[in-house]
Amino acid sequence: MKRDLGPNQMKINALPARASLASKQMVLGNIDYDERATMRAWEDFLADEPKCARDPVRPSPVRSLIHDSWYRSATGGINAQGLEAPLNSDRDEIEYLTRANAELLSAARRSFASIGQLLEGTGAMLVLADSDGVLIDAIGDKKTLHNGMDIHLAIGGKWNEGAVGTNGIGTALWTGEPTFVHAAEHFCAGIKSWTCAGAPIRDPLDGKIIGVVDLSGYSPIFRPHNTALVAATARQIEKALAEQQQEQRTRLLEAFISSAPRYRRTDGLVILDHRGRAIYRNNVPGGEVPAMINDPTEASHGRWPINLPSSGSEADIARALPAHLRSCHITPLKLDGDLRGAALVFPSVPAASSITVVHRDAGKHLQDAAAMIVGKSEALLAAVDLACRVARSNSVASLLVEGETGVGKELFARLVHAGGRRTPSDPFIAMNCGAITKDLFGSELFGHVGGAFTGASRDGRPGVFELANGGVLSLDEIGEMPLDIQPFLLRVLEERVVHRIGDSRGRPVDVRLVASTNRDLKQEVAAGRFRRDLYYRIGAVSIMVPPLRERGEDVLLLAEHFNRKTAATSGEEPLEFSHEALDALLAYRWPGNVRELKNLIGRLHVLARDREIELHDLPEDITAAGSASATQSSSSPATSPGPEGTLAEAERQAMKNALEVEGGNLSRVARRLGISRPTLYRKLDQYGIRRGFV
Repeated sequence: MKRDLGPNQMKINALPARASLASKQMVLGNIDYDERATMRAWEDFLADEPKCARDPVRPSPVRSLIHDSWYRSATGGINAQGLEAPLNSDRDEIEYLTRANAELLSAARRSFASIGQLLEGTGAMLVLADSDGVLIDAIGDKKTLHNGMDIHLAIGGKWNEGAVGTNGIGTALWTGEPTFVHAAEHFCAGIKSWTCAGAPIRDPLDGKIIGVVDLSGYSPIFRPHNTALVAATARQIEKALAEQQQEQRTRLLEAFISSAPRYRRTDGLVILDHRGRAIYRNNVPGGEVPAMINDPTEASHGRWPINLPSSGSEADIARALPAHLRSCHITPLKLDGDLRGAALVFPSVPAASSITVVHRDAGKHLQDAAAMIVGKSEALLAAVDLACRVARSNSVASLLVEGETGVGKELFARLVHAGGRRTPSDPFIAMNCGAITKDLFGSELFGHVGGAFTGASRDGRPGVFELANGGVLSLDEIGEMPLDIQPFLLRVLEERVVHRIGDSRGRPVDVRLVASTNRDLKQEVAAGRFRRDLYYRIGAVSIMVPPLRERGEDVLLLAEHFNRKTAATSGEEPLEFSHEALDALLAYRWPGNVRELKNLIGRLHVLARDREIELHDLPEDITAAGSASATQSSSSPATSPGPEGTLAEAERQAMKNALEVEGGNLSRVARRLGISRPTLYRKLDQYGIRRGFV
């Protein structure tokens, strides 16, 4: 088992040093190192049953630090004859490691850049490992970097003790102290020609070890001050981390201030970073927050054992929190588009009983408003669900509702208002941007003081922002807003302060904005007709209301809804529609959407000769669509004979059978056939199968 390594006996303090030692160096000068004796000790250790304690009768030439690490390595199942560390070279895994350790890499960049250029020709390399000992960066002498690949001392290599036994990186992680491991002191035979010195890097906030910086090379590069060098480098990285964290703390506070207008100074506030650590607290009620955050500077304190979910939704963050904190107000905080923290607000007022009443009333108003949106199609229900979540959230200050003219966008704005009401008097103010002249736009939005411009009222008047204070402002057709007004709107949204025209005094406003448009604002931004920064401000959360032609049987539900509503208003009996008339309504494309359908039903109530509506009672453009569908129906069976015709007929029959089994429910029919609903509609039209009833 022995191998001849040659006469490598040396005394460590006899080697010349190239630089003076740093102030926090380990005492190395009185340590003797004998290569042969260390190898014999290693072989004897492997020959016997591993013992945790050293033999008191025969003093070992191996340091207790190394002996203890050997014991951990042997009992941990490490192969002493191993030649290399495990290596993960998968590109996706490396990219994930880079993203996960972005803060550490950023903090180490300056130190590595300054030291790296000095290592060329020295035979040394400087590496950075994460908290699991996986290398995430490496610089230094090119030849040494190349040779390091032989033992997987490269990015993706795993160097904790559980992977490769005793080594500078893994042992520094285990001990939590700057450590050197020289030559034969390594546990695995394949790396005994190397020397390494590693120092752990601790998170300045909670003291947790988050990485290791290590200087490695072949054994002749060993110097007593190697350990001091990596320890000083680790301290520099920790200092850079502290500066990064302070900057992030400031930015998270700014993000909270700009996105949480309902916060009051008397409220309790805790701000968490993306790892769930409390980086700021103020007026925290007793008993609400665990003792963990009382002193975030102590190790293991200052954080909950959570990671904030990447989705960034309020509900997901609440589920990640301890149960007794989920009732507080939660505001996700994003920096540069990524979730980087969350704010927990503990309201000081009103009393708990008042809060319960307000929440109960808001829930009832939300249900009533949602019931006003008629339909059961999946696309519509998804839009309603998103609007309800926005309404219940305190963190969404603006919402963009997109959809064609006539789809009912204002109903979604009223839905958001209903769900967010704190008092019965919370206002809902609507303004159609397409109906305001350019000259009056600023005055309508922001108001004006007396005599501010020609035609201004003597006493001045508030704009819609002031009128909507405490409630919701709905700006319909926001794409029509003049380009020169848009910067002022953006400023009000960001600062939550409005200045009337002609007045230098700012008026704070607490307004939730719901903007709606029938234009493609992305195209408007690309064409230079809409400001990009304003688009991103109002479009952080957007809802797409589907056109009526994509809502399938919702056409029939809406027709019945408007039919009964109109009949109740006029005191008459509801109209009765024939199957042919219903088929025509389903086949029509509805370019005017819900508004067109509502107007049609009102027209039929006025003009119909009797209460039975036949196909000929409908407008020509609707009956033409029905005729086209009927023509397609009559012609579709006339397929050419042969396999294709047989297959088409089989498909047609399968669809009819599924419709019969599912009672005409198209959602269940689509699931039974394994196709999407749009595909089902197309097939029904193709084969001339009525989509109403079977």
